[in-house]
Amino acid sequence: MTAKPTKPAQPAKPGESSRRTFLRRTVVGAGLTAAAGVGVGSVAASAADTGAGSVAFHGDRQAAIVRQPPAQSVVASFDVVADNKAELTDLFKEITDRARFLTTGGAPAALGITAPPADSGVLGPVVPAGNLGVVLGVGSSLFDDRYGLAALKPKKLKPMTMFPNDDLDAAQCHGDLSLVLSADNTDTVLHALRDITRATRGGMQLRWKINGFASQPRPSGTPRNLMGFKDGTSNPTDAEYDKLVWLGGGSGEPAWTKGGTYQVVRLIRMLVEFWDRVSLTEQENMFGRRRDTGAPLDGADEQDVPKYADDPVGTVIPLTSHIRKANPRKPETDSSRILRRAVNYDRGVDTNGNLDMGLIFTCYQQDLERQFEAVQKRLVDEPLVDYISPFGGGYFLALPGVTGPDDHYGRALLA
Repeated sequence: MTAKPTKPAQPAKPGESSRRTFLRRTVVGAGLTAAAGVGVGSVAASAADTGAGSVAFHGDRQAAIVRQPPAQSVVASFDVVADNKAELTDLFKEITDRARFLTTGGAPAALGITAPPADSGVLGPVVPAGNLGVVLGVGSSLFDDRYGLAALKPKKLKPMTMFPNDDLDAAQCHGDLSLVLSADNTDTVLHALRDITRATRGGMQLRWKINGFASQPRPSGTPRNLMGFKDGTSNPTDAEYDKLVWLGGGSGEPAWTKGGTYQVVRLIRMLVEFWDRVSLTEQENMFGRRRDTGAPLDGADEQDVPKYADDPVGTVIPLTSHIRKANPRKPETDSSRILRRAVNYDRGVDTNGNLDMGLIFTCYQQDLERQFEAVQKRLVDEPLVDYISPFGGGYFLALPGVTGPDDHYGRALLA
């Protein structure tokens, strides 16, 4: 089970280094000397020789948002404990330095025989890029009175709404920052989490985290969730991102958010032991799709568009089915579509001996209310609620990208 956050680190005692100094010197040099994306020569070549891919770190937008989730993920939330805006800026710079290094790969700095090693070593002496992607977001609580950012709060950002049928655990909800790490291998994402939390100790404190995994397409197409159905079939196309995903000019949002996107994380337990006792026909009617192919019940292929107009009373695809409620495919609901990037989780067994597994639902959109919340309201009391239990997560604003070596996460926000 996810542990509750421990008591934040206490302020430095007289004669000790300040928290800000600690932030900047932790794992010193690992992001300065080795493969930080600024002329690393043979070190970067060594990382590339491992055969692992890399995700572009620099850009106007965070590239890992739009890619299909690779095999392994960690989704985490943090409480910021920096004392002031200057320390908060240092925190964002440190996260940037570590993410830039980790997504590029290279040899950690040598700190001398008396200092702790600059790296945990779990990936070997040279850190491979490992197809690592990083997505950093900010929660509404970061815009309280601690850092003078209230006037810059994104227009729609707020604590996550509790909907009917939710069973939210406060210890696994919300947070000042969100961090999504994804890669091909478990050790890559866990190494990255340890590296970032170590480098930022004293600046932010882990609030909750959960490990996830993406299933392989079986036999092809969209990966499946742990109910056996394909998850994320009807996502927007790349050409629709500007009208559905990315924030830009004219949105009424603060200028610093351009290139960002609203992020929703919902931790959803699936009561799989009960689900497995339901007939296949009933399962398919609840989803509105065939389990084997992923096709809508009135189609033959996963990508076939349901013909709701030909079935106004729900004879073939029930009016209560998940796909019909989530996306009625009407002109007035077209702008409520979202970009889904969900992965599965497995946390073993609960205290009653039941399997604890389900979905880390993550989605991105321009407007929380127009998109995610509109969809969620349509889904209230759908038949699937008897077999799922949302228990955690949060709303965040995934930050604009880091444009180059001299930029850092949140620079425009903190300028």
